[in-house]
Amino acid sequence: VPSHTPHRAFAMGVFPHAVHVPCAFGVPCTVSRRDVRRPRSRHCVPPNASPNDDATTYVPTDRVAALQSEGAYAVLAKATALEKQGRNIVHLEIGQPGFPTPAHVVEAGVRAIREGKTKYAAPDGTPGLRQAIATHVSETRGVSVSPEEVVVGPGAKPGLFFPTLCLVNPGDAVIYPDPGFPTYKAMISVAGGVPVPAPLRADGKSFDMEVLRKLITTTKPKLLVVNSPGNPTGGVVPLEDITEIVQLAITHDFWIMSDEIYGRLVYDDTVARSCISVPGAKSRTILVDGFSKTFCMTGWRLGWAVMPAELARQVELLATHSYGCVAQFTQEAGVAALTGSQDGVEEIKAEYKKRRDFVVESLNAIKGVNCPIPDGAFYAFPDVSAYGKTSQEIADALLNQAGVAVLPGTDFGKNGEGKIRISYVGEMETLREGMNRIAKYFEGLEVVE
Repeated sequence: VPSHTPHRAFAMGVFPHAVHVPCAFGVPCTVSRRDVRRPRSRHCVPPNASPNDDATTYVPTDRVAALQSEGAYAVLAKATALEKQGRNIVHLEIGQPGFPTPAHVVEAGVRAIREGKTKYAAPDGTPGLRQAIATHVSETRGVSVSPEEVVVGPGAKPGLFFPTLCLVNPGDAVIYPDPGFPTYKAMISVAGGVPVPAPLRADGKSFDMEVLRKLITTTKPKLLVVNSPGNPTGGVVPLEDITEIVQLAITHDFWIMSDEIYGRLVYDDTVARSCISVPGAKSRTILVDGFSKTFCMTGWRLGWAVMPAELARQVELLATHSYGCVAQFTQEAGVAALTGSQDGVEEIKAEYKKRRDFVVESLNAIKGVNCPIPDGAFYAFPDVSAYGKTSQEIADALLNQAGVAVLPGTDFGKNGEGKIRISYVGEMETLREGMNRIAKYFEGLEVVE
């Protein structure tokens, strides 16, 4: 080990290959002859340096250098700063359900803690929760799933990230929706893949299928990400598009990642179809879902992914060497959520539908604003391009001038330009105030196209 004061062991001849060499600060350093023969990078600290001095400047690696935070957190921070200054801000930026976690789910978690279920669990999840998930997916997607094909994680994001790391080699193309959830591009970049954004059609329900076909032919992707119902649009991909996507995957031999975290939050007579339900799809599909949105469990951090068993074992290894496991008591709450009463979910859906209808009607009453009716999730994604301003400019003005926090569409990709995302999970009183402020702001602008 390099040292400015020769180690006693070196002086005693314990390391006969040791030599003394000068360093940049004129102080002899003791190094081995091996170090002299094969120089390597070493930091030599001046003798008068403070132990707290840091002579190294951190340079991010290529895999993380381009990472950015989610826009929702950045806008929340700005809004919070304004509130500290005494401003009243209406929060329409965060997809945080306002309802409490169902009582029977909370009780299951608390009971598990009282019963001592606070020890390590299996990295891929407890047998009870994996079985409950397998049964749930089998019944709701119409395809047979075994517990060996289920991996539980702290939220749904590991179900997105880890399979991507297991499937995508550096240089592999991965197609994802744009506008779409920011984590998609992030996970592709960290895996060393090539992010290929695919535009959505005007109503935000699905990909522009003509463009998607061309992208598949030209980029030869390793993986295609599907999000239905989608964030930020609330669009639900029609069955005919889901079926075609699966056929394209079979023909061109790529994997499908189906993000279905909002799968149960659909309205009217809409049905969210899953890629895994299409014949021939299961062996090349990763289905990602969780508890945060449906059961109002965002802070519990509990999600899952279903995938072929061979891939699940590799994902389990990533879980082992990263977060280790999910808390047992959290997983007990998950079992209660899936196997207990579902009345709360239906009540929440009914309330979200009322809020959706109010927000969409209010937005479409504003001259120059065009808002498609979202079939799922809890977001509206209106087109505000008629005012000749960028999405970022409008979002900033709504926050700073009108006191309403929304997200610019470009937080979800360049194809989100001209749009803003509004979350309608808040109380109706909050939504009324927010819509009034938004309408007043736009009334002060001129439509330029």
